[in-house]
Amino acid sequence: MSAKSPAAAVPAPADLLVRLLKLGSFITGPMRDGVCDPAEIGSNELRVIMVLAGEGELAGHDIAEITGLPPMNVSRAIATLRERGWIEDAIDPDNRRRRPVRLSAEGHEAYRRTQPHFDVMAEALLRPLTTRQRQQLASLTDKVNAQLIRWIRDHHAEVKLAKPDQDD
Repeated sequence: MSAKSPAAAVPAPADLLVRLLKLGSFITGPMRDGVCDPAEIGSNELRVIMVLAGEGELAGHDIAEITGLPPMNVSRAIATLRERGWIEDAIDPDNRRRRPVRLSAEGHEAYRRTQPHFDVMAEALLRPLTTRQRQQLASLTDKVNAQLIRWIRDHHAEVKLAKPDQDD
């Protein structure tokens, strides 16, 4: 039995990217079953309210770029959320043609009501991780998210992200 060299244990960046994509794909089922269904919200609507809760006012094309959802799916989600009274129109004083939306008071309350479902799913999915591993995962995902935000800003300058880059 031969020992693996330390270099062999380090995955290539492309392998890590595939693992992240796999994680992103696999997590949608548990999120639908454990958060969306009990909260009575569609997965696209949840993604839209999550991004609005995190970033503030955004136009539909910004939401599509950030979430990776097709623009038509974003448009439908916005229409559904508007019908429920969970989002409202906002005004961009710098660009009157831009049509941002934001969470309404009811939307913030609806998002707050999803939190217990997030807690249940988080515990179910992250239970095997030790406290140290959870801290490491948080730190690493913060770094990757900060890099993703920089990438979006560099490649899609028109997307109005509210939060500044984190240099973790």
